[in-house]
Amino acid sequence: VIGKGMNPPQKIPFPPEKISMDWRQKRRPGAGLYNLGSTCYLNVILQCLTYTPPLANYLLSRQHSRFCHQQGFCMMCIMEAHVRKVLFSSASAIRPRAVIRDLRFIGEFKPDIPGDAYEFLRCTLSAMQRACLSGSSDLDKSSQGTTIIHQIFQGVLRSRVTCLICKTVSDFYLAFLDVLLKIKGASSLTTALENFVKPKQIDGKKYFKCSKCSKKVAAYKRVTFHHEPRVLTMCLGRADERTSRKISQIVQYPEYLDLRPYMSDRDGEPLLCSLYAVVVHSGHTCLEGHFFCYTKASNGQWYRMNDVTVESCGILEVLGQQAYLLFYTR
Repeated sequence: VIGKGMNPPQKIPFPPEKISMDWRQKRRPGAGLYNLGSTCYLNVILQCLTYTPPLANYLLSRQHSRFCHQQGFCMMCIMEAHVRKVLFSSASAIRPRAVIRDLRFIGEFKPDIPGDAYEFLRCTLSAMQRACLSGSSDLDKSSQGTTIIHQIFQGVLRSRVTCLICKTVSDFYLAFLDVLLKIKGASSLTTALENFVKPKQIDGKKYFKCSKCSKKVAAYKRVTFHHEPRVLTMCLGRADERTSRKISQIVQYPEYLDLRPYMSDRDGEPLLCSLYAVVVHSGHTCLEGHFFCYTKASNGQWYRMNDVTVESCGILEVLGQQAYLLFYTR
């Protein structure tokens, strides 16, 4: 087997043993968020990140801001202040002003123009990662993957390619912070995951260059989860690739997900993940509509968070939604 893309880190900016996966403090849910124009897409992501236990524990400890020397914009400092404000506020809703003020540094977003929650999540994690790496320009790529953000959200996919002529197996490894799943024709998350890891033939325009045959060949490719993340974020791709229309079908998803069948090593103990947040998009097209979310607070209760409104709800309501983003924790 020929393998590429896995080198051990030379430095570890944040030691994994310091990550606390369970809430350090149990409390009632925090405040809702005002919609300041067309900002429901960022409100849902801010809420989902606020209720991500290992991230919230770290941000509440103020470990970042105490040692941060960054001048101007710092996404970690913004998130630290935001999470404290949401969880400790006596108000029923707050305005996420600091995030709105610095939107242009996070990505190509404007408060008065509707945005996409998935894109905002990716840009926010990327901005937080940049903040973690500020002042550490000499880190190799593997070491950059050991910041608090990557220690929480990063997993590794293995792409195993088998040449159909000489049967040589080549492995390629790719770090990821989220997984985009195709859902057309999939009635459940498990079906979408089975399709994701199913072997696919590479031929036609996408021939694979086999190192042993020294030419482009037809091959089989199978992608599997090689290292599971502590927090697994999945996007159910609701935009039809051909028509860009919204795929509105309900995709069943469980409260507890076993990742083992989708791992490179399928033998062994179950790898159970527990659902703690869901982002829902309501609307007939992908370019319009409204985002709201469900999150599990530190008291173990589920809440529907729709901008300023925070209401208690049951797990059956959570599991019956037209989900767009799913957050699972180990």
